[in-house]
Amino acid sequence: MAGEQLVSIIVPCRNEAAHIDAFCADALRQSLPPPWALELIVADGGSDDGTRQRLQALAATEPRLRVVDNPAHFVAAGLNRALAVAQGSVIVRMDVHTRYAPDYVAQCLAALQRSGADNVGGPWRAEGVGSWGRAIAAAFQSRWVAGGVHSRDLTYEGEVDTVYLGCWPRASFERFGGFDETLVRNQDDEHNLRIVLGGGRVWQSRAIRSTYRPRDSLVALWRQWQQYGYWKPFVIKKHGRAAALRHRVPGLFVAALGLAGLAALAGWPLPLAVLVAAYGGLVLALSVAVAAVSSWALLWRLPLVVAAQHLGYGIGTLAGHWDAWRHGRGRERFARLTR
Repeated sequence: MAGEQLVSIIVPCRNEAAHIDAFCADALRQSLPPPWALELIVADGGSDDGTRQRLQALAATEPRLRVVDNPAHFVAAGLNRALAVAQGSVIVRMDVHTRYAPDYVAQCLAALQRSGADNVGGPWRAEGVGSWGRAIAAAFQSRWVAGGVHSRDLTYEGEVDTVYLGCWPRASFERFGGFDETLVRNQDDEHNLRIVLGGGRVWQSRAIRSTYRPRDSLVALWRQWQQYGYWKPFVIKKHGRAAALRHRVPGLFVAALGLAGLAALAGWPLPLAVLVAAYGGLVLALSVAVAAVSSWALLWRLPLVVAAQHLGYGIGTLAGHWDAWRHGRGRERFARLTR
């Protein structure tokens, strides 16, 4: 297993004892075209729930599995630790909370060859567990809730600004560098932005199939999207490039809501009433649209899910802009991973 014939699968994890066995089995049974072989490198971020022991037991009987330490505990650092020891000429990133088609890696290799891109990946397909998990997955899958991004379109094939997870020729990391360890979230988007700004190409292929398991509670969803919003301004500051409209709208809305709230306290409630009514109508329309293509049984949960995504992201964005401008670094509370 060396040189041009090896694919390195890299994955960061921390406290995933309930999922790590199923993930490793999923990754290691990938069907590859000859003469390709694979290695699986898991960067453990100091797990204290038995994950590390499970990985060590698996590695003792599976020579393709290697475990490395990630003392920094967060995703970007784990990916870079795994990259540092990876031997493959192609790098595939995976996530513990995602399940993969048996030909996932094979389709990544085919897409790289077909497109000539610097990073390829598939669409994000979500499948939730439990009532709240199913509602969160349904909203997640909607392009309208997500701002029209191609990553939710299971049929799209073509160039994009970012993809879920990713598969790179090793040369892409030699040309564009590794993952930014100052970012707790958005390290994938930032890396893809670096590729595009550097003259590279990112490609989405509908043949690359996987299923992501989203959060299963409103609290967990809120924290996740708040973190996404918080770290986006740090990406903007680094590259001096304005975010896409879908990234700006939640923060602008929350700022407008705050100003309208102050106006209401000063005796002028009309702007707040108009904003709340307009947003309520939008959330209801989005919820009905999502329920119509998923399940009407989810309808009463969907407004809360949609609002948690939008408002969590917006509040996080405003906090991130403040800290990026005032301090130049992120706060500790936003540096704790939510899963």
